Amino acid sequence: MQFTSVSFLLFAAAILLGNYLLPKKARWVWLLCGSMFFYLLAGVEYLAFIVLTVASTYLAGALMDKNLSKQEQYLAENKATLSREEKKEYKAKVKGKNRIIMIVCLVINFGVLGLCKFLLAEPFRSMANGTPLSFLTLGLPLGISFYMFQSMGYVVDIYRATDKAEKNPLKLLLFASYFPQLMQGPISRHADLAPQLTAGKAFDGKEFSFGLQRLLWGFFKKMVIADRIAVAVIALKGHTGVGFFLLSVFYAVQIYADFTGGIDMTIGLSQALGIKLEENFIRPFFSKNIAEYWRRWHITLSVWMKSYIFYPLSVSQPILKLSKKARTKMGNFGKRLPVYVASIATWCVTGIWHGITPNFILWGMMNCFVIVISEELNPLYDKFHSRFGLKGKKWYGGFEILRMFILMNLIRIVDLFPNVGDYFTRMGSLVTTFNFHILWDGTMMTLGLTALDYGILLGGIVLMFCISLFQEKKGSVREALWDKPVLRYILVFVLFVIVLLMGSYGIGYNASNFIYNQF
Repeated sequence: MQFTSVSFLLFAAAILLGNYLLPKKARWVWLLCGSMFFYLLAGVEYLAFIVLTVASTYLAGALMDKNLSKQEQYLAENKATLSREEKKEYKAKVKGKNRIIMIVCLVINFGVLGLCKFLLAEPFRSMANGTPLSFLTLGLPLGISFYMFQSMGYVVDIYRATDKAEKNPLKLLLFASYFPQLMQGPISRHADLAPQLTAGKAFDGKEFSFGLQRLLWGFFKKMVIADRIAVAVIALKGHTGVGFFLLSVFYAVQIYADFTGGIDMTIGLSQALGIKLEENFIRPFFSKNIAEYWRRWHITLSVWMKSYIFYPLSVSQPILKLSKKARTKMGNFGKRLPVYVASIATWCVTGIWHGITPNFILWGMMNCFVIVISEELNPLYDKFHSRFGLKGKKWYGGFEILRMFILMNLIRIVDLFPNVGDYFTRMGSLVTTFNFHILWDGTMMTLGLTALDYGILLGGIVLMFCISLFQEKKGSVREALWDKPVLRYILVFVLFVIVLLMGSYGIGYNASNFIYNQF
């Protein structure tokens, strides 16, 4: 069931209605039933995957929590007789047990995720067709990458004693399967999301209104911009030179409008339900360097990677030993080398999370390479900026934003080329093929878009930019309009009409799938 379908709108309306008509204590059950219904529509055969994750996660959490409770009780009862060393030894013993439980759970679940991404992808799906392994042709289970990361974060948090184990397995199932965020995030922590799912918050007219407005804004981004420009993205994949550069720009617009549109729908619907989800994007195209970009783009994935991969690796014993040796032999660079090693591992995992084909590994490594090189050259940048007095100048800030936009576009476009050789060939064409004539010889009108489509896209992109600029400078547009009800109603109605009349609809009036569904 796609977010942009009529059936989803009816489903969401039923969920909202039931959520506020039912007693507060029963609302989480209603959300669970709705989430399970939503999940089962993708295929009953996928139920085993999420049940396995929740069951193993629940068991691991319960066992670790039991060990921690025993530890607390034992230390309290023997506080007077145990020495500091004995207490330390006992805690280490309990932590060792919990570490084994955590590792087993992680191996089982990430093993399932890895097998799904490997075996349910081409060419294995085609090879399995018509054989006893034909179940492999099912496709990737709905939301597996998102609910898996969310659930494994919960397990690690219990191991770290930063969260408590959920006593009710059905509530844990709701945490893993909460339908608005199931397909594309954001990735939430149990301690942040779970209490909200079961709290049964009272109706708040302002929050409800804000949620529906954001939901509509998401529809605008997805249906008016992303789904319309997708046709041209497909058509441009065969182009080189200027056409390839245009592809990188068009794809940037598509994936931004598609992904942020979906997240707007998720956060908006959740806000209408009285549930606050983490922001996943904070105007990333205003970034001036790649590190800032990744603090603004897919924020919850970046935070997850830092919390559960980068930081643990950075303080692991092998890395600490490497750090000690590197500092004595490589000086200042040696101090940073362990951080770079952890960065490489983190970005490799990030690439694999997106897909197992070589282009996604390359994508991760290119991001890592630019970040590391930028960090190493930072002192030179500072000297250059000071020498020419560039810092603080608006025109230079605009140049940095444009530079970052182009660089990220050329890295991101590797998504579309599973054959990395093809990608590098087309990258090379940027300096060998100067076919600027395609901009005015009629080629642009052969990409599946009409003059009206280009006009709608231009207007939509300008509107998106103006809204983002307002948010960057002054904050929430919805807050600014709250005290102006007449203007607010007019603008919402106009936006609704634009989506209704200018939305790009596919066959049967079903908008195309969200890009991040494939991950």
